[in-house]
Parts: sequence; C-alpha cells; structure tokens
Amino acid sequence: MCELLGMSANVPTDICFSFTGLMQRGGRTGPHSDGWGITFYEGLGCRTFKDPMPSAQSRIARLVQEYPIKSQAVVSHIRQANRGGVCLENTHPFTRELWGRYWTFAHNGQLTGFETLDTGRFEPVGSTDSERAFCWLLAQMATKYPKRPADPLAAFADIARWAGELAGMGVFNMLLSDGEYVCSFCSTQLHWITRRAPFGQAQLLDEDVAIDFQQETTPNDVVTVVATQPLTRDEAWHKMARGECNLFLWGERVAQSQVSLPPLSPT
Repeated sequence: MCELLGMSANVPTDICFSFTGLMQRGGRTGPHSDGWGITFYEGLGCRTFKDPMPSAQSRIARLVQEYPIKSQAVVSHIRQANRGGVCLENTHPFTRELWGRYWTFAHNGQLTGFETLDTGRFEPVGSTDSERAFCWLLAQMATKYPKRPADPLAAFADIARWAGELAGMGVFNMLLSDGEYVCSFCSTQLHWITRRAPFGQAQLLDEDVAIDFQQETTPNDVVTVVATQPLTRDEAWHKMARGECNLFLWGERVAQSQVSLPPLSPT
C-alpha cells in the first residue's frame, strides 16, 4: 500500500529531513514506486508538487528535498497503486475548495464498493478510490455545514465518524488539512511524534542522514510529524490505534476521537 507523511507546526518549518526519509521508500527502500506528491500551505494558499515517477528517482522530489519550503501544514504521499492507473491525475494528494479554503487529502489503503459513493458537487477527476472518498467526505461536510463551522472541534467529531464509515469499506488511513488543522485517521497503520524543547538528535531509518534539531529550532518551536511508519531510529513515535482520529493545530494535538470499526477481513 501507500505511505503518508504530514506535518503541523507552530512556526513555518521545512520538512526536508522527513521527506528525505520518505522519498527513499518510493522505489529504493520500499515498493511505493507509483508516484508521489506533497502540498505545502502558505497562508491561505498552497503549492503542490506531484510526479507519477518513483520518488526515489524523481528529479522533482530531489528539488523538494533540497528546497527548504517553510510551512505550518504539510500533506505528502508516496503511492503503490491498487485502484486506478499510474498517472498524474491519480497521484496524491488531492485538493479541493470548501468554505473558502483549500482542503488537501491523502489516503493509504483500498476500499471496496467506493463507486457508489455520492460525491455531490465534488466530482473526482481521476479513477482512484481515494479521490472519490475525499470528494464524498467533502460532500458530507458541505451538506452538514453550508458555512465554515464556528466550532471546528464539533466538525472534527463528524469527520472522525465519516472516516469511520469509509474505513468500514476497507483500509482507510487518512491525512486531511485545511492549512490550519491537520487531521489524521488510522485504520491500520499510522504514527506520530511531537518535537519540542529540549530538542535532540535524530537519524533517518532509510538514509544515512542525521540532524541535530537544537541547531535548527528555537526553544518555542513545536512540530508534529505524522507518518505511516516511523521515519527515525532513535525517537519514540506514538502508534495510533485502529479507529483513532487526531486533530493537530500548530503542532499541538487539540482533539482525539476513537471510532469503533469492524474487524479487518482476513487476508
């Protein structure tokens, strides 16, 4: 399946270190060679880089790796295709507008019966189960909340419930962001870590690269990274439970929900 990478930070922060580890899994240390993408938020805008090439071989990925774009919310994905062909329109993450904001989504897993999901005005462009699930989720949000809700935490509870419905159709690990909040939902595998002072050193699992975060940060920085599998060998990552949904704002986890899911089908 695919792998996810997300970031939430209280100050504009680059994700070069984590992305360097993730991109190796796209065809070098992992089998996720069917494309990759990353979205950086900057204020109300966002910039996205995508390539249907394996990230370990992509010159665009190398640019992102070496170009320290500063952002407070990032969503990234490397793909191992199971629904839809390998092409640009099927490459995550996907972005749509709702409530005057750009929403970005990436999915790890596969769904059965996704063709019946009613997406309302959010028409999929590609042929993946992931994009249709994203469009369906936005349609549920737009129907219940015609305007941006005054209480984002109440809407978060609904998003967790709707994500649980999608997880009932198969495997549904998700990252979702509007540029402020970063939401993660775990169906099978998802981990997260929050880095804050006192900062230490870390070494990537997939590349011989280490970093001393104390040299790259200030004492007030708070940065949370979410990934399908831990990216570093010497840090304590939190493993999310099946059906767990977390909401991060500027690096801090501000809400957590637990959704009851049916047992996974035997493989």
